[in-house]
Amino acid sequence: MRDEIDLLAAVTVLGVLQQAYFALQVIYARRRYRISPPETAGHPDFERIFRAQANCSEYFPIFLALLWVAGIFFHQGVAAACGVLYLCARLRYFQGYAQAAQGRLGPLYASAWLLWLLLGLAVAGLLGHFL
Repeated sequence: MRDEIDLLAAVTVLGVLQQAYFALQVIYARRRYRISPPETAGHPDFERIFRAQANCSEYFPIFLALLWVAGIFFHQGVAAACGVLYLCARLRYFQGYAQAAQGRLGPLYASAWLLWLLLGLAVAGLLGHFL
């Protein structure tokens, strides 16, 4: 049983660690720019870091659901590979957005494409299961 989900579990843990890293970057930016919670506005550099983290957090549940459904019903290895690529794209998104708002666009499109791919794999796997 574990061999059937080990890659999915590993990608999930990597994703959780990435989310923690993004949250820490917001904490460091709050300290650097002296912006206390619950404030979310202030220095433009802080606002970009805050938005990048918030956006990544908003998409994380969607990513996890698609990763696991695609991995269980389509193919674990393919889904895990897509998941690693997604996490890489999100890291590039975060780093690009932290530098300049335009820096987020390429990685944003890449990560969106990977989510659509995972959705397609999940639907194909479910259709194959039920039909």
